[in-house]
Amino acid sequence: MKISKEVKIGAVMVLAIFLAVWGANYLKGTNFFDNSRHFYAVYENINGLSRTNPVKINGFKVGQVEEIDFLPDFSGKLYVKFSVTKDEFRIPKGTRAEIFSDGFLGAKAIRLKLTEEDVFHNDRDTLFSGVEASLQESVNAQIAPLKRKAESLIGSIDSAITTVKSIFNTKAQEDIGSSISNIRQSLEIFKQTMLDADAMVNENRVSFKNISSGIESIVTNFEKNNETLNKTLANLQSISDSLAGANLQQTINNASLAMQEIAELMGKVNRGEGSIGALLNNDSLYKNLEAAAYDLDQLMLDMRLNPERYVHFSIFGRKSKKKSPAETP
Repeated sequence: MKISKEVKIGAVMVLAIFLAVWGANYLKGTNFFDNSRHFYAVYENINGLSRTNPVKINGFKVGQVEEIDFLPDFSGKLYVKFSVTKDEFRIPKGTRAEIFSDGFLGAKAIRLKLTEEDVFHNDRDTLFSGVEASLQESVNAQIAPLKRKAESLIGSIDSAITTVKSIFNTKAQEDIGSSISNIRQSLEIFKQTMLDADAMVNENRVSFKNISSGIESIVTNFEKNNETLNKTLANLQSISDSLAGANLQQTINNASLAMQEIAELMGKVNRGEGSIGALLNNDSLYKNLEAAAYDLDQLMLDMRLNPERYVHFSIFGRKSKKKSPAETP
């Protein structure tokens, strides 16, 4: 069978078109004969990531970025579709797809940070995303504290300069001179005080020595009489225990009861009840006693002046008593 020239030309054209499309897609990173798995990740900012950028695991390239576009929900977030060409390498659950700077030139790539999970992602799953801080951001993060410290240091230096300027004016210099003079006088007084104290110590060295000897003697006596002191303390402890064991509450109650009875007795006396109350509150007894005392005093006086009225005795016989004119009938 003879193939016509037109058929041959058509076949060549189809093959050329196929090769052109395949080559263009291959240059773009799309391979029609590739059996790679594809995964997705969502980012708020891709930091310059573009198609055909590599996907790496521990620095080894395992795929590439195939598609980048906005999410259809108009949130402004971007989804990235990338492939993993290693069919035998499984991606564990929780793996993080992180955009990072690959190399010194700042080219972007995706780094897969694997976990140790035993469950694995399937084809076209969406992975967790992340963006590594850029070199500029890292430098800014490290320099920012230094900047704040430098600003604070500059402010402190400015305050110090202002303080120094205020110190070196005329009035401040006079104040400083006066302060230094006062300090010098204080040091002289302190020096003289120390000299006086040293002289006093030298003068009373013997007294200090005697005091030290006395203290040493007291300590020695305490050491010698340690056993006696222990016995004394034991006796005091025994007395304290005895007092603690005594029925002090009962004694206090009895004393309180006795005081109440005394108070009642004194109340009766004040009211004139009983013999003692009558004796203390009735003045007739006092007047009778006073009259009896007066009569007794008159009797004693008469006995002293006229003893013969009361005492009659004679050694040789009794004489007749002469009657006084008052006794004559």
